[in-house]
Amino acid sequence: MAELKYKRILLKLSGEALGGKTGFGIDVHEAESIASRIKEVREMGVDVAVVIGAGNLWRGKQGLERGMDRSTADYMGMLATVMNAMALMDALERQGVYTRVMSAIEMRAIAEPYIRRRAVRHLEKGRVVVFGAGTGNPFFSTDTAAALRATEIDANVVIKATKVDGVYDADPKKNPDAKKFDQLSYIDVLNRRLEVMDSTAITLCMENNLPILVLNLWDESALLGALRGEAVGTLVTG
Repeated sequence: MAELKYKRILLKLSGEALGGKTGFGIDVHEAESIASRIKEVREMGVDVAVVIGAGNLWRGKQGLERGMDRSTADYMGMLATVMNAMALMDALERQGVYTRVMSAIEMRAIAEPYIRRRAVRHLEKGRVVVFGAGTGNPFFSTDTAAALRATEIDANVVIKATKVDGVYDADPKKNPDAKKFDQLSYIDVLNRRLEVMDSTAITLCMENNLPILVLNLWDESALLGALRGEAVGTLVTG
């Protein structure tokens, strides 16, 4: 087997990844498809942790537009991420991949409380760890949760899974002349206001010299190629 570029990864998924064609709800087939890709990576010997969003179940922006309290909207989103985490756990375990869901908000009947050392131990034992409930605090996105958890577990890279093959200077679906970046610095991302991750997440990665790789998870060869060191997607580094 070829030498792996990354031994431990944090995979950041949007909630919409589980939503199928509509982007809403939980599509069991999509969960199974994502699980199969994670299984391939795990079988290569890579430690895999996952942070998943909640946009397929709850969009806090809609509540805020109606005057909802921001903290309430954010806590609802955190609970939705745990539902997504459980759906992904089920899809993984049905494919024979041992998985643990860890929640930043204690709900012991359905998920383990997040404890950094325990999370690392699960990874060392070959289990996939899915982090739910974001950081456990309102006003922080799941992007920031991904950067934080990746730093805590000593991940080698944050892989931002999207449905495009990297970062562009414009929306490639709307602008056929949009330019794709093969590599960017953290400062470039912040200055250009490129929608890679939110500014808090980018800054946290920059301060800890944690690379971010943006790729198309639905390209069957992209994730495996990236782990082997092939030029895939867009790499954000210092």
